Amino acid sequence: MLNRRRFIHHLSGGAAALAGSSVFLPASVLGANDRVRFGLIGAGGRGLDIIKRALRAPNTQASAVADVYSRRLQIAAEARERGYVFSGIFVLIATPQHQHALNFVPAIQAGKDVYQEKTMAFNPDHARRMRRAVEGSNRVVQVGVQSVSGKAFARVRELAAPDRMGTITAVHTHHYRNRPYGGWKRSIPPDCNLEHVAWKEFQGEAAPHDFDPQRFINWRFFWDYSGGNVFENMVHQVAFWYKALGLKIPRRVTMAGYNYLSPGMEVPDTMDVSMDQPENLLFTWNSAFGNNYFGEDGYDFALGNKGTAIRVLDKVTFQPQENHSTEKAETPGSVGGEPDIVGGADNDDTQTHMRNFFDCVRSRKEPNCTFELGFNSAIACQMAIASLRQGRTVQWDPDKMDIV
Repeated sequence: MLNRRRFIHHLSGGAAALAGSSVFLPASVLGANDRVRFGLIGAGGRGLDIIKRALRAPNTQASAVADVYSRRLQIAAEARERGYVFSGIFVLIATPQHQHALNFVPAIQAGKDVYQEKTMAFNPDHARRMRRAVEGSNRVVQVGVQSVSGKAFARVRELAAPDRMGTITAVHTHHYRNRPYGGWKRSIPPDCNLEHVAWKEFQGEAAPHDFDPQRFINWRFFWDYSGGNVFENMVHQVAFWYKALGLKIPRRVTMAGYNYLSPGMEVPDTMDVSMDQPENLLFTWNSAFGNNYFGEDGYDFALGNKGTAIRVLDKVTFQPQENHSTEKAETPGSVGGEPDIVGGADNDDTQTHMRNFFDCVRSRKEPNCTFELGFNSAIACQMAIASLRQGRTVQWDPDKMDIV
């Protein structure tokens, strides 16, 4: 029997223990009604949320939880005091962003299907390592951009067809909150210390630092572990529109960003990104934490020479180009005889996304957010951060598979 301290020591490397699992069920034995067992790596707020969604799906069972912080194991696995072994056929990964590849690669090598939270890869090297692991593996990978499983996505894709939109040359997207530090700032628990945190394992390949509970609990504030709101939220809108319009990695990206309101945070709280797409389309995204007029649940415009597709929350509308600007409604609605087109109130896209993953684990079909979509959207976000931090426009070299 493993006590919690030994369990932390044994599993602090996350997927290292996973790779040692001796139970591998071949995908061919699974039918539609077979139970699938899974382990969770990273039992923070998002990890606990997605494990709850996973357990709500039919015929699923949690086999193990791994985290570098003992408090999270107590929350996630209070009743599981006997031998924590990854015996499932798939893994949910919800670690901080700099850890994704370090858990993903050994999980794939261990023969596991993976639900990988976004942003899929932290830097180009991690992205390349993840691609090498996936190629030829026959593993199912779902990246956690849940909006592509929502009803609004299907309607946007339908509206964005050339016969409706014509030639699309611009996509404008926004993400705004009026919350200090983006609402990310968390208090430090009294037991957040080296006795309860596997600090070396948390740092992974990041630059080494002496233990700092702020860096551990509020990791989103620090460049060593986070891409800020670009990795937290821009990636959602990028992946949504990349899939809807069939877009690829940008040719060039320019980002400006500053920290005006959050002095304890390295990443910006106000920012603007401009991406020149190879499809001859300009994709822009801007965000701030000091105003919420545009909101954070999608306020997106795809602009074609025949019309405009507008997404606000789960409502999708279309406005023909011939309508004069003075006829536009202040919010998307019935315009120029075109009725409201509502994609459907999908109250839990994450649940739908998770169930799509389970279905694909059983059927071996391609999930809604493929590895390729996760890869392309991650590179776009990495290019934005590289532009900001280097103070220049950056490009993607497809031969080197690197940002230049």
